[in-house]
Amino acid sequence: MPGNFEIKWTKVSPAGINFYQDIIDYFFTEQELRFRAVIAHRTGLNHTKFKQDHDAWYYKMYFLLLGVLLGPTDKYRIYVDIKDTRSQSKVEKLREILCNSKYDFDRRIIESIQQVRSHEVEQIQLADLLIGAIGFANQEQFKSKAKKYLVEYLRERSNYSLTKSTLLEEKKLNLFHWTPKEQ
Repeated sequence: MPGNFEIKWTKVSPAGINFYQDIIDYFFTEQELRFRAVIAHRTGLNHTKFKQDHDAWYYKMYFLLLGVLLGPTDKYRIYVDIKDTRSQSKVEKLREILCNSKYDFDRRIIESIQQVRSHEVEQIQLADLLIGAIGFANQEQFKSKAKKYLVEYLRERSNYSLTKSTLLEEKKLNLFHWTPKEQ
């Protein structure tokens, strides 16, 4: 692949299907690689009731994603894809809230949360591919045969439907489906 090539779900096409299948195989082969996703069903969201905007809700989903993974005896450096030019303060607030929830007041457990450009970090690109496949599986909009094939391949490799939560103890591909509470 060219030096400026970026692995992205939006780039999945019939011509690259074998490459993307190899990426999924790599994920399942490498023991150190793990993935957790919160699949947020936004129908029924009531931002007004919770005095938030969509951006604040987005970072609450990050808290759901990360909070259960952080252990008190480990140290973490968390990297997130840059969302927009104004997201640095929100990333700092996320770190503060995560640290407080773990009684990490001296910031020893969560050493940092850093924004990165996805084209510079292969793990973020892998996450983009997995997020895309899981999102695609949950939208059931199979217009692309190549994407449908990769979703089926991910289902086969993971032994999960991708449309239901996994057990929290699932280490390799951990999925949590979140739905807003009744209004």
